[in-house]
Amino acid sequence: MRSIAFADFLIGVGILFVLEGLLFAASPGWMRKAMKSALATPDNILRAVGIGSAVAGLILIWFVRR
Repeated sequence: MRSIAFADFLIGVGILFVLEGLLFAASPGWMRKAMKSALATPDNILRAVGIGSAVAGLILIWFVRR
């Protein structure tokens, strides 16, 4: 039997796929430019943005679950 936390995780991954798919479908040219820009961005900047996004996501989840 799956736990509620695992089901919530799978729902979150599904929402991520939906949002990413919508961005690619709505504006493939913009997504292509965004990926090229990411390739040209230094690793430390990408890492900082990734950590910031992860922390913001955890805070959002914490507020919703509270």
